[in-house]
Amino acid sequence: MPSSGFQGDILSLILHTGPMGQVVIFVLAGFSVVSWAIMAERYRALARSESESAAFLEKFRSGSSLGDLRDMAEKLPHSPAAAIYRAGFRQITALGNPKLAAPGHPSHLPPRDPLASIERVLMRAAAEEQARLERLLPFLATTAAATPFIGLFGTVWGIMNAFHSIGGMGTANLAVVAPGISEALVTTAAGLGAAIPAVIGYNYFVNRIRAMGTRMDNFVADFLTRAEQTLYS
Repeated sequence: MPSSGFQGDILSLILHTGPMGQVVIFVLAGFSVVSWAIMAERYRALARSESESAAFLEKFRSGSSLGDLRDMAEKLPHSPAAAIYRAGFRQITALGNPKLAAPGHPSHLPPRDPLASIERVLMRAAAEEQARLERLLPFLATTAAATPFIGLFGTVWGIMNAFHSIGGMGTANLAVVAPGISEALVTTAAGLGAAIPAVIGYNYFVNRIRAMGTRMDNFVADFLTRAEQTLYS
C-alpha cells in the first residue's frame, strides 16, 4: 500500500484502505448498526413486557378471581403473564367449568384430570412467550462470534498487500511498513467494535429474560393453584 494513504486519523485510514478492506468494514458496519437497532428494540420490548406483567401480577395476587382478570388480561398484549393467563383461562372454559363457561357451553368436567391439561397449555404458552422475548437475540450472538473473525480476515488481507508492496519497493523501513499495517489493523478494530457491544448486549438480555422466565414459572404454579381452587371449590 502506498504510504501517502496514511494521514494520521481513523477516517483517513478507512478511506485509504484497499477495496477488500472497505468491503470488510462495510460488512462490519452493517452488523454493528443492526445489532444496535436490535438492542434498542429489545430494551423497549422487555421494559414494556416487564411493566405490563408487574401490573397484571399485582392484580392477580390481590385476590381477584380468574374471571375478574379476563378484561385486564385482554388490555395487556405485551405481558407474558397475561398471555399465559389467557391460554389457561381458555382451557378452563373449554373444560366446562360451570363458574366460567360461556353461555351454551357444556358445564360438565370430562372424566380426565383437568389440571394436567391446564398445565400443558400453560407450559406451552410460557414457552411461546419465552421464544417471543428471545426474538432477534441470536443475531447478537452471531455478531459477537463472527465479526472478530471477519475483522481478522480484513487484517490478514491488508498485511498480505502491505508485504507485497514492501517487496515491490525493495525496502522494509518503518516509514514504508507502518502505514500499510495501520490500515490493515483498522479492520480488526472494526470487528472488535462490532463484537464487544453485541456480546455485552446479548448477555444482558439473556439474563433479563431468564429472570422473566423464572417469574413466568412461578406464575404458572400460582395459576394452577388458583385453577384447582376454582374447579373444585
